Amino acid sequence: MNIVTLLPFIVLIGAMFLMTRSAKKKQQAAAQMRNEMQPGTGIRTIGGMYATVKEVHDDAVLLEVAPGVHAFYAKNAVGAVLEDDEYNRIVHGTSAVKSDDPVVPDDASSLTGTDEPAAGASDDSPIDLGKKDADSAPEADDAEPKKTDGESDTK
Repeated sequence: MNIVTLLPFIVLIGAMFLMTRSAKKKQQAAAQMRNEMQPGTGIRTIGGMYATVKEVHDDAVLLEVAPGVHAFYAKNAVGAVLEDDEYNRIVHGTSAVKSDDPVVPDDASSLTGTDEPAAGASDDSPIDLGKKDADSAPEADDAEPKKTDGESDTK
């Protein structure tokens, strides 16, 4: 056999080895994270629900999903164990605001120096998203009649 014919197979086997190796490392890191959970820790499930760990069992955890509401979840359903600061910021809306951090405005009106909205812009008026009537659209005399949704141009 020629080495050139075996080279694609060797590269394929090497790529498969590297992919399975990285996947095993990710699985081991996730299992270690789940085993380090303790009661009182804030977590996010794989479904995106935030909860507090109340009890840790072998294959399951008891989570407090709301004050006084408890639910059992499999440990595999825990997507991330969160730091206390991050959990409180997300769930309770509390954050430590540093005085040296720049303040980002919510809208562009604070950047212009005036508190008045731009000319022609009104926050209270609704925007008309409806279709225009056929009467208001100018049509040429020699234009073909408009087609409805079911009609086509083919003859």
